[in-house]
Amino acid sequence: MTPAPVVPQDLPAIRVVRGTVASSTLLHDEGVDALVLPVAPASDDDEGVQPRTGTADAAARYGIDLSDLADRLEVTGAAGEVQTVQLPRGVGTSRDLPWDGLPRRVVLVGIGAGRPADLRRAGAAVARSTRGLRRVVTTTGADAGQDGVRALVEGYLLGCYRHPSRATRKPPPGPAEELVLLGRHTESAVEAGRLAARATWTARVLTATPSDTKNPQWLAEQARQLGEAAGLRVEILEPAALEEAGFGGILAVGRGSAHGPRLVTLRYEPPQGTSERPGRHVVVVGKGITYDTGGLSIKAREAMVPMKTDMAGAAVALATVLGAAAAGLRHRVTAVLPLAENAVGASSYRPGDVLRVYGGTTVEIANTDAEGRIVLADGLAHATADLDPDILVDVATLTGAASQGLGKHHGALFTPDDRLARAFEDAGAAAGEPLWRMPLVEDYRSATRSTVADLRHVPGEVAVGAGAVTAALFLQAFVGANRWVHLDVAGPARAASSSHEVVEGATGFGARLLLRWLAQLR
Repeated sequence: MTPAPVVPQDLPAIRVVRGTVASSTLLHDEGVDALVLPVAPASDDDEGVQPRTGTADAAARYGIDLSDLADRLEVTGAAGEVQTVQLPRGVGTSRDLPWDGLPRRVVLVGIGAGRPADLRRAGAAVARSTRGLRRVVTTTGADAGQDGVRALVEGYLLGCYRHPSRATRKPPPGPAEELVLLGRHTESAVEAGRLAARATWTARVLTATPSDTKNPQWLAEQARQLGEAAGLRVEILEPAALEEAGFGGILAVGRGSAHGPRLVTLRYEPPQGTSERPGRHVVVVGKGITYDTGGLSIKAREAMVPMKTDMAGAAVALATVLGAAAAGLRHRVTAVLPLAENAVGASSYRPGDVLRVYGGTTVEIANTDAEGRIVLADGLAHATADLDPDILVDVATLTGAASQGLGKHHGALFTPDDRLARAFEDAGAAAGEPLWRMPLVEDYRSATRSTVADLRHVPGEVAVGAGAVTAALFLQAFVGANRWVHLDVAGPARAASSSHEVVEGATGFGARLLLRWLAQLR
């Protein structure tokens, strides 16, 4: 039986309505449960929190000094700060109040300096503070321009997200039924924010799915259904086809599992007439280890617990090609997903084995818990030999070294191409998914030398440290002359707790920055 897709098809509703708080009749609608108003920190010249678009109009319409109220509640206006005020009902027929007929829940949300990053945080705060409500109206972002509105929408939709749970008998309140943006919000920016957030939702849902469901076959079928629904060409290679084609890395990693490996390729072709100038062909290869025990080099129990998320790179690659299709980008995008479960079994590959990966390169295995670079070697070699990319990108939860070096907020960026490095750094900053460029140290390449094979996949006697660097150097051996970027997202792909637009667990890091980069690629 083909598994049903787990990715939600519909995101929470967002609508733009022209008008102002001073004149809009929308606020008298009984379905409106809350009015959200933006405030900013005190300036050098003024004391107290500063009202932003719509807040002064609301103060006049409600008959309340909102600035004084904000001071009493010690609101600072910092980005993502939120304070909800529940206004009382009047008692008796003769005690009319100025806010009668208006939403009695007023939410003050801090927008900091009003930069896109601040508005992304504000959007997430609005989402979390209005769960379970019907319609929510806000003027936040009305004067923020294209980038600001997009960031607000991204933050709101990312803040609405909660990981699906099969165990919760009584599910927690969901997002508000509708967010109404009141003012001069650009519709195209709203749609851009929605597309970006949908990509992150897709990556999060797939990455958070438990591995007793998410084996390679299941994930391949999810990719097939989502890809075909988006009009993509989808190809899935099963174990026999992988054997025939010579994908020795994927087969070796998946050999110890009862669930055989897969290789999924999804191709997006821009519609004819999209652009007068031909676009590029970008191939994104995503590490797809659906569960990682470490194999015979077995992990400690604590390290194994989050390993259902070790296919985050494949989820991001899939979300990227789906997002490219939804946006109608003018570049060809191909996603390559090498999928395997790194388990312990009688057929497991061993330290000391020599594998022959796609294209014939032999690799000496020293640690079966460094399996990600083995399946990526197959994927990258295949892309280089068969797919004719203009730019080759791989994304993976690859090394603990990247997480230790950069923490949980930055992904590690490796490329020998300065222009690509700048473009990716800019896209990451704009998307709220920052990258830090790391060096490809030529002197460390000796760590990949082997006396029994073409390459050794982890350092042996030559102990140079820099585990994320040596992993990138190993992968570089499979990209040929292609322009190439390697993203090691082991740190930011998982979060220990929720913060602003980032959720606890699988974060979906990388999907938005890749779509930003693709949209800006010339």
